[in-house]
Amino acid sequence: MTDLSAVPPVTASVMVVDHPLVQHKVTLVRSEDTTTDNFRRLVREISQLLTYEATRDLAMETIAIKTPIAPMQSPVLSGKKLCLVSILRAGNGFLDGMLDLLPAARVGHIGLYRDPETLEPIEYYFKMPEDIHERLVIVVDPMLATGNSAIAALNRLKEAGVSTLKYVCLIASRQGLTALRAAHPDVAIVTAAIDEELNEHGYIVPGLGDAGDRLYGTK
Repeated sequence: MTDLSAVPPVTASVMVVDHPLVQHKVTLVRSEDTTTDNFRRLVREISQLLTYEATRDLAMETIAIKTPIAPMQSPVLSGKKLCLVSILRAGNGFLDGMLDLLPAARVGHIGLYRDPETLEPIEYYFKMPEDIHERLVIVVDPMLATGNSAIAALNRLKEAGVSTLKYVCLIASRQGLTALRAAHPDVAIVTAAIDEELNEHGYIVPGLGDAGDRLYGTK
């Protein structure tokens, strides 16, 4: 019999989606010449492509259907619909594309802003489906910079009873990725790119700037 106390915690995977379409769109979304409307469209398109990878292991079951030609057994998604949780506000720009592919998904929102001095997250809003603890939850936010907001969001969701979590972002910093994996080694991460540095303001370098400002045309 295996001594479970001697088994190290499971470390979930980090997937960098290197498909040519994704990488092409990431280059365009990084460019300072990309207009607000094109930036918004590109983020939506990238989020759809990342959703495809993030949901690759969803549970399936087989049901009986009839095509115009003949009856058959065919697979469909099984169990409760998953829940997408957006970290406000930039997460909503990512959420839109994901809902195009997952229109029946439940949606939760967590509002966090970053203290400009400490770079620590401060929560101002938390609204989730009542039965969120029974669902697979995918947390979405375009940028994983210091990792502080992502860690705070995942902490909060685990406090609410969620046990199955994934995290999807457009660009991750190496520092943020390391911090998130240390705090939540059980959470699988899907991203389109990993950048090596953060600047003194906690922005990813080279990154793409402030995702929220670029999505909504604010400064």
